Amino acid sequence: MRRAQPVDIPELVRLEADGFRTDRISARQFHHLLSKGHAVCLVLEHAGILAGYALLLFRAGTALARLYSIVVDPAWRGQGLARELLSAAEDEAREHECSHVRLEVRTDNARAIAIYRESGYHDLGEISDYYEDHTPALRMEKRLHPAHAPVNTRIPYYPQSIDFTCGPAALMMAMKALDPTMHLDRMLEFRLWREATTIFMSAGHGGSSPQGLALAAWYRGFDVDLHLSDEGPLFLDGVRDPRKKEVVELVHRGFMDEIAQSGIGMYYTRLGVADLETRHADGAVPIVLISSYRIYRKKDPHWIVLTGLDDRFIYAHDPYVDADEGGTEMDSMNVPIVKREFERMSRYGKSQLRAVIVVKKRREAPWQLQ
Repeated sequence: MRRAQPVDIPELVRLEADGFRTDRISARQFHHLLSKGHAVCLVLEHAGILAGYALLLFRAGTALARLYSIVVDPAWRGQGLARELLSAAEDEAREHECSHVRLEVRTDNARAIAIYRESGYHDLGEISDYYEDHTPALRMEKRLHPAHAPVNTRIPYYPQSIDFTCGPAALMMAMKALDPTMHLDRMLEFRLWREATTIFMSAGHGGSSPQGLALAAWYRGFDVDLHLSDEGPLFLDGVRDPRKKEVVELVHRGFMDEIAQSGIGMYYTRLGVADLETRHADGAVPIVLISSYRIYRKKDPHWIVLTGLDDRFIYAHDPYVDADEGGTEMDSMNVPIVKREFERMSRYGKSQLRAVIVVKKRREAPWQLQ
């Protein structure tokens, strides 16, 4: 057992051809994964020939590993090599401080499913039409460390449909958790973005400000507390054009005037992990601003929804699905993040901006925006 090297790519491609009828990883993809991707490929070698491999993907900034592929040469099957590779992959995940391993497997691969279940994996759900031949996939997960608190399974998942609607998507998840009758669709996603956007950033479309998102939730019948580390308009560091900066400031003043007439609680305080845990336990849904650099290496503000905490991890729904790296919606659900890493990522920009929107059920029902 050893880690694969680029020189192993021809043998890895051979194993793909022998092991799978469809959805094979190409030589070019193997080269990317071994040289640039957040991946580890373990191989079993005998007399210079590879008997099998396991490919494990990691998501930067999180404690989540994904078993992307595992295959044993047909000539070596029946000797326990698949279990050996699986165990080695889990050990690798533990070394990367991962709390969970997730995977997809064809629903017609009964032997592999049995091995995973015997190894402690449980079903997360089925993904229809997942493989090239339209076969569904079974999504499975194994927790590598004991849990002391469950995630909030009542919080649904909604992926942002375009690059700049993470805030609306996060707010939609929070509101749906508190009001299951709410219907989530792209019409609502873009309506929320129009209500919450600050119009301009450095380029392209503007981001959703915490004040705008808080107002959107308030007008739809939810109580909201807003915790900020800065009183001024946010995200101005990336706005270089003075005219665009003036627009952002005007929109911000308008948001603040509306908040003054609402019941939104404004607090210029930093919420720590213990504070978030208290609010989560009280039934509220915190939406947290993070820097996407620690996960996606992009210098953009990004909103996520807190779904649970335990002694080591914070769990969050991330509205962004990294399809370019083979990600699926389930890769972005209840993502485990080590608490010390969460403390580093839950601040944005040179000013180390922190922002948390705490959405709660309304104690008194005012008018609601239709």
